[in-house]
Amino acid sequence: MTRSDANGGRTTVDNAQLALLLEVSGTPKPGNVDRHRDLEDLRFEHFLAGAVGARRGLQEAAEGGTVGAAFEQAVAGMATQRGGNTQFGCLLLLVPLIKAAAGRSLTPAGVQSVVESTTVDDAVDFYRAFEHVDVAVDDPPPEADDLDVRRGSDAADTLRKRSLTLSDIMALSADPDDRIGDGNAREWVSGFERTFRAADALLADEGLVGDRAARVFVDLLAERPDTHVATSHGEAAAREVSKRAAAVEGDLAAAAELSDEFVEDGYNPGTTADITAAALFVALERGLPV
Repeated sequence: MTRSDANGGRTTVDNAQLALLLEVSGTPKPGNVDRHRDLEDLRFEHFLAGAVGARRGLQEAAEGGTVGAAFEQAVAGMATQRGGNTQFGCLLLLVPLIKAAAGRSLTPAGVQSVVESTTVDDAVDFYRAFEHVDVAVDDPPPEADDLDVRRGSDAADTLRKRSLTLSDIMALSADPDDRIGDGNAREWVSGFERTFRAADALLADEGLVGDRAARVFVDLLAERPDTHVATSHGEAAAREVSKRAAAVEGDLAAAAELSDEFVEDGYNPGTTADITAAALFVALERGLPV
């Protein structure tokens, strides 16, 4: 298994699992679970258990398994805790990044090559992963009802008939004409642009990794409306959440106050957390000291 020379011999899988743990440990992350805050039905311990449960799927990705099969296995393991969906989006980003890292090509071009090599079978496995856990998604447009991810395995015939790869599915979700696009899908089609930029910010910052992660989370949220907030509360609310995050400007004390407000309002910027976890993985692989 690939070992990271930069970080005391940790494997790539170790760094992926550590990224999940560091993401949820960073605080404050306005609206999200962290080591100082639980939500009503979703607790810090659920995220820790999810990170442990996902490891077998992450290892499959590092050892040459297909993107779809590794992702589905990671989600199945993650879902064994009692909180439900803790890290579905994180795993969707981590799996292709792990494969790129295992091939010693953890670069935008390297991960884009992984994405472009996905197959119809990967898409089928991706849909199957939705059977393990409830994921908040928008209703598809009427003409794409047969591609609703909530169909799970029932969508397999449609995917095969249309020869749609997992990369194709991500492209369909990334930039819909009339809605805020899926932020994780956008990473897939952009060479993980925000992930690598946030990783650079983590490496350039100073201080505790949890503080760095919290600052990166707030910056990412300020930069672009969060998909999960848009799905749960509408696009206007998602844009307002980003505006309020921008006003914090890296002040963690102010971010803690904002976190109280977001929890009270029910805003949970989960997609931003996904990209933060992915950025932590890239930064760890590149030598982020822990």
